[in-house]
Amino acid sequence: MKLGVFMVLLNNKSFEEALDYVAEKGVKAVEIGSGGNPGAVHCKPDELLADAGKLREFKKAVESRGLTISALSCHGNPLHPQKAIAQESHDDFVKSVQLAQKLDVPVVNTFSGCPGDSDNAKYPNWPVAPWPNDYSELLDWQWNQKIIPYWTENGKFAADHNVKVGIELHGGFSVHTPGTMLRLREAAGEAIGANLDPSHMWWQGIDPVAAVKILGKHGAIHHFHAKDTLTDTDNMNMNGVTDMHSYAEMQDRAWQFRTVGYGHDMKTWADIISALRLVGYDYVVSIEHEDGLMSVNEGFTKAVHNLQQVMIEEELGEMWWV
Repeated sequence: MKLGVFMVLLNNKSFEEALDYVAEKGVKAVEIGSGGNPGAVHCKPDELLADAGKLREFKKAVESRGLTISALSCHGNPLHPQKAIAQESHDDFVKSVQLAQKLDVPVVNTFSGCPGDSDNAKYPNWPVAPWPNDYSELLDWQWNQKIIPYWTENGKFAADHNVKVGIELHGGFSVHTPGTMLRLREAAGEAIGANLDPSHMWWQGIDPVAAVKILGKHGAIHHFHAKDTLTDTDNMNMNGVTDMHSYAEMQDRAWQFRTVGYGHDMKTWADIISALRLVGYDYVVSIEHEDGLMSVNEGFTKAVHNLQQVMIEEELGEMWWV
């Protein structure tokens, strides 16, 4: 496995300045925003697809620093009921897949999206309870009419370009658990897999080690994010896991994102990394910084330091003791 970073934390720096910074910290791979919510500050798909010279310069900037690109990321909502929003997210995905193929990047990360409650809806609708029965009926309609058809077609599009789709299991979107991930993968094909982020498992009450084993058994982990979550017991008892307080209201939230090691101890993170090795994941562990108590520099630096202690990087070799 390699230690990497999701570069959007450095959107205030130029591309080459950001690459220099992360290389100096000792990471080996970069995940680059190519549209959607991460933005496209460091990577302009339209420009790179249209200009072979700019594409070569882009690749050289990464490779000359001893880095690789683990994924392009364009997290959006291609199933949004407002057609303009859905189209923009879809276009970002298509261009990201096309660019990933040209860059020999094996994964494009995104969200599954979430439809509305009908073709006439204005906003997404995320059912989280089976009763009243309206919610179960809505969920069936969303999956059968929107989610499966979209990803069956676009999973094939990605596969035809030799690219895998890393869907981040994130609340507010239709695919947010190992179970929903496997449901989509079974229907839409093996190009579809998870960009697994433990932080989103913890707040849902899912053990990330168990999630790794469940998904890993099916070869369904295409990429991995390293981010932690801290739960505030009192606020959790007040507001529950679906707490709607803003992420900025940290004193009142039931849970909040933290840098690696500040929500769970390093033994827990060692168990996660070991589980990844156990199921055969031998790719990038990409640090994502969304810690509201630390600067980008401090949060990222501490994550690098903490993960370096538990990363398993060398090939196992022969079990001489067996």
